[in-house]
Amino acid sequence: MPKRDLVSLLDIGLKIALVGLLAFGAASGLQQFEGKAFGGRLIAYPIAVMVLPVVWRLFATRRPFPYLADALITAPFLIDVVGNAADLYDTVDWWNDANHFFNWLLLSAGAGLLVARSRLEAWQLASLVIGFGATNAIVWELVAYVVFVRDSPELGTAYEDTLGDLALGTLGSVVAAVIAVRWRPTR
Repeated sequence: MPKRDLVSLLDIGLKIALVGLLAFGAASGLQQFEGKAFGGRLIAYPIAVMVLPVVWRLFATRRPFPYLADALITAPFLIDVVGNAADLYDTVDWWNDANHFFNWLLLSAGAGLLVARSRLEAWQLASLVIGFGATNAIVWELVAYVVFVRDSPELGTAYEDTLGDLALGTLGSVVAAVIAVRWRPTR
């Protein structure tokens, strides 16, 4: 089987696993899913991972679909849900921090792959990838504040946690920018 077909199967498999696990989390009633906004995740995550396929279908029909970039963009959403399903956020101290670094690395690397073949200079590509990742980290933390922190007992420690999450997400984006610059074709 050609490598492209394997990557496309991986990409599709990640999306199917994501939706299945989200549905399970939203409907199971298990303790590890309580207070984790699985109803909202059940709506938001599938929309987020379908943006690239829909945009590609509408505007880039002549070029082959970027399955690897799409898989990299999908993986962080699945990793987050798997972490909740296995109750890792509440039982493994470092899980949340690792997720903020690695999930933003994956998400930003996917975005970087999408623009790596452009005619941008290396510094421009790196700036776009870091900006994309940092902006998404900020949006994530704003949503987390509204959904989880604002009226919770965690409010007292939220500032320090949010700063750490933003730093780790941005650092993951910086690593992704280095990868994107290295992946871009030589001129």
